Amino acid sequence: MPQIKTTFGFHSTAEEVVNGIDLSETRIIVTGGSSGIGIETARTLALSGAEVTLAVRNVEAGNIVAANIKETTSNPKVAVAHLDLADLASVREFVGSWRGPLHILINNAGIMALPELVRTREGYEMQFATNFLGHFALTVGLHRFLATANGARVVSLSSSANMIAPVIFDDLHFNFLPYEPFVAYGQSKTANVLFAVEATRRWMDEGIFVNAVNPGAIATNLQKHTGGLKTPPERRKTIQQGAATSVLVAVSPLLAGIGGRYFEDCNEASTVSQRPSDFRGGVAPYALNPDNAARLWTIAQTLIS
Repeated sequence: MPQIKTTFGFHSTAEEVVNGIDLSETRIIVTGGSSGIGIETARTLALSGAEVTLAVRNVEAGNIVAANIKETTSNPKVAVAHLDLADLASVREFVGSWRGPLHILINNAGIMALPELVRTREGYEMQFATNFLGHFALTVGLHRFLATANGARVVSLSSSANMIAPVIFDDLHFNFLPYEPFVAYGQSKTANVLFAVEATRRWMDEGIFVNAVNPGAIATNLQKHTGGLKTPPERRKTIQQGAATSVLVAVSPLLAGIGGRYFEDCNEASTVSQRPSDFRGGVAPYALNPDNAARLWTIAQTLIS
């Protein structure tokens, strides 16, 4: 299949990407919508008229962000709902409270490189649980609402860290391997690409398409455990640029009927044979492997049941 190419690129902003697109009849959920690029993603979509729900762990912070978005966009259709992705009971509660069709789900929330091994109450490694498994449970739980939207899209946030580690199927939660913060992070971001592959295969006949995105290197609270960005300045993005690829994949007419792919800098990325040493992008072949994707889905279903 030919790579998807657009007129947008590294320096494009979310507002430029969504310009001219009417979202007034569109219902959207943005996880992690109260911090980082989640705020700009939600704001830009609201600016185009969408009904946006910020699914956040800190409701107080979410309410402040929602009020600001309403004021700056003159769009009153911005809501806040509690969601703790590391708590499967919280995910179930969120799903149980949703009503009506869901046109776009942006699985944006994430944590990065926790310095110590932290586990959820189920014993799952925290980065895998938050970045992937909670979003998996959320999306599967919302499947019926996506199916009624007649052309729903899901955006799964990955990272260039997909090239750091594959999914370690035999030891997902570091019960045997020594814990390494970036290996755990890389595994979770690879899992988010594999989710896009298998979800699209399973759901495309229902009009649901899922793609993964790498937003790029943006200075946010995500790097609080790493001492800040290590990416060279010329490869860094603003918040507005960082939200652009998520927004493009969510709303661009160019991606109608397209799923199971990985995007960065507002274009589909190339598969690489080895991890580049100069911060260039790309996606590892194991992250798009359909056998890996099917295996992960089966495991994830067991873990959330």
